[in-house]
This record gives sequence, structure tokens and C-alpha cells, in this order.
Amino acid sequence: MRIVIAGGHGKIALLLSSILATDGHHPVGLIRNAAHAAEVRATGAEPVVLDLESSDVDSVSTALAGADAVVFAAGAGANSGAERKLTVDRDGAILLGAAAVAADVRRYVVVSAIGTDDFDADSDDVMQVYLRAKSEADAAVRALDLDWTIVRPGGLTDDDGTGRVEVGETVERGTIPRADVAAVIAHVLTSGAAVRRQFEVVSGSTAVADAF
Repeated sequence: MRIVIAGGHGKIALLLSSILATDGHHPVGLIRNAAHAAEVRATGAEPVVLDLESSDVDSVSTALAGADAVVFAAGAGANSGAERKLTVDRDGAILLGAAAVAADVRRYVVVSAIGTDDFDADSDDVMQVYLRAKSEADAAVRALDLDWTIVRPGGLTDDDGTGRVEVGETVERGTIPRADVAAVIAHVLTSGAAVRRQFEVVSGSTAVADAF
């Protein structure tokens, strides 16, 4: 499978690219900064420079041409302000979905966040704006005529993956290694599981392959 990953230099994306490449797939990492190309290429992925914040549907759909699936793993980052939570975490996911429709790429997996619908609509706190951005993006993706999956992980850590998770429409708040999030994404992409499903995921006791 040719799988295009937006946010290709992010930690989850790099882990995902490595899994996919090892399993014989062709990951493509969309990156804003050409200086990150070597790190993306080292995972076995093909780097493509494309900035979602300054792109339109036509240019993004061109980058998706010939893909079997697309993953939104981009984010404005921990040190960004509220405005970029909306332009990247929300608008970027919506743009990528629209481009997938235009490019006739039906499979779309979005990395969201646990509890994102519980945002305070009256707050301008950066975290509340982030949750709002994710919630609004997820709602827009659910409305698309695509085979979407929305993955809502708990607090992300850089611990080694365990390969064991807890998955549900809602789960008790907890943490999860980025490596296990990448394993979950790889599984739903390659197995066809969880189409048109949204779920939360944290560390647990069930093997990833059995959780779906």
C-alpha cells in the first residue's frame, strides 16, 4: 500500500513509517521543512515537501494521487498558540480529508485526542482551543464520504511500546506510548479494521490485533 502521512516528521508519523516500510508498504511523509527529509527517508518513507497551512485542495490532492490511504498525524506542536491549533489541527485535517475525496483516496485515518469533545467553548485557553480544534475536525471528517477512522489516544509518552492497549468509544483517562499509537494506526490501515469508527485508546492488556 502507498500511504501518505501528513505531519511526516512527527514522532508518531516516523514510528508509523518505520512499521509500514518494514512490512513492505510504501509510506510517504508530507513535511513542511525540507531539512527534515533525511530523517523521514531513514524510516523507509518517501519525503514530500508540502505545507498544509499554505496549500489548497488541488495541490494536496495532487500529492495524494495514487495513494491507497492517507493519515493525518500533523499538529501545531506544544509551543504553538491558539491560532495555529485551528489552522493546523483543525483546518489541516479538514483540508486533507477534502483532498482525499478529490483524489479518490477512500481510506483516511485521523490522529485526534482523548476527551476532545469536552472542551469549554467559552474559553480562549490554548488547551481548550486545541480540544475544540480536534473536536471540530473530527466532526467534519465524520461527515465525509470516506472510509475514515478517528483514533483518540490518551496522554502520549515516549516509552517503549508494549503492544497492548485498551480501546473503546470512551475509556478511562490514561497514557499510551507513541509507539503503540503507531502500531494501532498501522493495524487499522493494513487490516481494514475500524472503518467509519471513532475510538479512544490508552495502554491496556489487550494485544493490538485483538483489540479490534
